[in-house]
Amino acid sequence: MLKFHETELPGVVLVESEPAHDERGSFARTYAEDEFAEHGIAFVPKQVSTSHNRMRGTLRGLHFQAPPAEEAKLVACLSGSAFDVAVDVRRGSPTFGRWISVQLRADRPRSVFIPPGYAHGFQTLEDDTRLLYLISAAYDPALQRGVRWDDPLPAVGWPEEPTVISDRDRSFPDLEP
Repeated sequence: MLKFHETELPGVVLVESEPAHDERGSFARTYAEDEFAEHGIAFVPKQVSTSHNRMRGTLRGLHFQAPPAEEAKLVACLSGSAFDVAVDVRRGSPTFGRWISVQLRADRPRSVFIPPGYAHGFQTLEDDTRLLYLISAAYDPALQRGVRWDDPLPAVGWPEEPTVISDRDRSFPDLEP
């Protein structure tokens, strides 16, 4: 069974798994279409991806995909830990430009659901952090967009100065009101 916790941003949901434990270790469900639907979340993954990050302080984001292939994402941590962020990029939304964060850790079975209309990014808190993504739309490089990680509008409070960040992520534009 999954537990769903609303956040202060509409549609962004913290999803906690209840692992079963025995002498082998544990087993936990991350996603179940029917349980998501029962909580008003219409989410069917079309793609599953992983992100491996060798160094603590690696920052990826803030990414989103434009229409007609906007993405919803369910993000979980498989190893290490990360400061995971969602930023509302929906023009006209009362929470436009606001952000939330959640710490994802391999030793705590939970994930974050990020609906379309939000940019996503994270910073690793440990070496060798790996995140799992369940994504609702296929990746389309022509529709890939981003917001600069240090944009003053959302003013994300990253836990530390990035140790690794791509030139592409450094060069994304600011989120304009």
